[in-house]
Amino acid sequence: MSATKSNVNRRKFRVRKKLRRVSDGRPRLSVHRSSKHIYAQVIDDDGGRTVAAASSLEKDLRKSLKTGADVAAAEVVGKLIGTRAIEAGVKDVIFDRGAYVYHGRVKALADAAREAGLKF
Repeated sequence: MSATKSNVNRRKFRVRKKLRRVSDGRPRLSVHRSSKHIYAQVIDDDGGRTVAAASSLEKDLRKSLKTGADVAAAEVVGKLIGTRAIEAGVKDVIFDRGAYVYHGRVKALADAAREAGLKF
């Protein structure tokens, strides 16, 4: 494993370890971004299941978005994950940014999810 990969994994596990301590049983809003798309899931770690999911790969979003790798796509996915989580009965979550810096697309997704009604 390369040094960069191990640093990313270390950072990801460090963030998740802190989230487990402060979560108080709340589901986790996990974000994954690639060079072409962005993905979000609301995960219930106690039950081990995904409550809601959204990504820029969905057919209706792919048609309306120019690309899945910009801030506009992140905002749309954030609104979608927020509404889907509320429909599933989840209002309070804890934000899991993974190994990503809270900036740009990750921040845009979080802000849009807050506007849709999620609290974190």
